[in-house]
Amino acid sequence: MIIIRVMGGLGNQMQQFALYEKLRSLGKEAKLDLAWFHRENQIGLSAPRELELTRFTGLAIEACTNAERDRFLNKNKAVKLWNAFWGTSPVFEESAMYHPEIMEFTDKYIEGYFACEKYYADRLAALRELFVFPAAQNEERRIRNMELMNEMEERCSVSVHVRRGDYLSPENAALFGDITTDAYYEKAMALFVAREPRTHFYLFSDDIAYLKERYPNRDRFTIVEGNTGRESMLDMQLMSHCKGNICANSTFSFWGARLNPHPDKVMVRPLVMRNNQEADPAVMHDLWAGWTLIDSAGNVV
Repeated sequence: MIIIRVMGGLGNQMQQFALYEKLRSLGKEAKLDLAWFHRENQIGLSAPRELELTRFTGLAIEACTNAERDRFLNKNKAVKLWNAFWGTSPVFEESAMYHPEIMEFTDKYIEGYFACEKYYADRLAALRELFVFPAAQNEERRIRNMELMNEMEERCSVSVHVRRGDYLSPENAALFGDITTDAYYEKAMALFVAREPRTHFYLFSDDIAYLKERYPNRDRFTIVEGNTGRESMLDMQLMSHCKGNICANSTFSFWGARLNPHPDKVMVRPLVMRNNQEADPAVMHDLWAGWTLIDSAGNVV
């Protein structure tokens, strides 16, 4: 059996589920460990999270039992020392961008975020069918979301995700800051306008006030607001209805692009997600096939 630990925000949870779905498609027995979201495990976390996978309509999740988890995690000290010496630990922790050996596992507890698209690129069509978004509870919001989706489908539309909020905090700025710079967004938008001068950009952010000040031209930009709290995931659904996607260094907008079903879509992401990440453009193009990569200086790489 393979057990994958689910943790983090919605985008990360979707990546862990995507790996789970990939392994199951290979005929492996795979289950998800959801214990990270138990209330007692969220105490003291700087960013407590909820299990958001269950908000998708009809998503089938097979969770492991406590006994199944304990078979991997509750080893006595002697067994742990033996496993460490012989390199046979029952627990595998992600330490690189891509671990192809995961596909060969048959009995392992796996921890990681698995953002790399190569893990499940061939399963994205199936995942689009599995990740069914709920409708907004408020009728006015439900109607507005439908209007936006129709607009996006009828025109040359591109989503733009600008993540600020927690990325501006002192503890996160060094790791996530200054990656999706003004130069990054300007270059990304210019690529789309060069292809189609009538391109209209739909802007998404956790800082609406910043968007309104930075992008005042309503003929070119629509600022999307209103999907908040438990329904913030509906912004991801809206992103997926655009003809192209400009992502922040955020798994949320990565999934907005991944769930986009348009066959001729253009997906743009920053070269790196974190400032401590080594990014060889050749390697990144292999791991993120089909994506346009732009660095913080605004260079297409």
